[in-house]
Amino acid sequence: MPERGEVLAALGDVIESRRGGSAEKSYTSRLLAGGPEAAGRKVTEEAGELVQAAVGETDERVVSEAADLLYHTLVLLACRCLTLSDVESELQRRFGISGLEEKASRGAKTNGDTN
Repeated sequence: MPERGEVLAALGDVIESRRGGSAEKSYTSRLLAGGPEAAGRKVTEEAGELVQAAVGETDERVVSEAADLLYHTLVLLACRCLTLSDVESELQRRFGISGLEEKASRGAKTNGDTN
């Protein structure tokens, strides 16, 4: 079992190992086979469930839903051949930058939309 702090990277490795596996025997293989569309639907669903739990359910439910969202996000990244390391690099790049500044810079790159 991986140590805390290593769990997400280990999970990413497990997800990658399921690529091309039997969709009948592995939920992860099924999601990967469905591509970004299938994994994206699950990310959207799990994000909604996390918000719902955060607003009116127990801490245990919030943690459970957050875990589901992180797992499905890792699968979605894998569908695009991206990894947790890619996300960590982007977060590292943003570290120490005001969130408002960073968001404004993204808005300038996307036709000025800063919402």
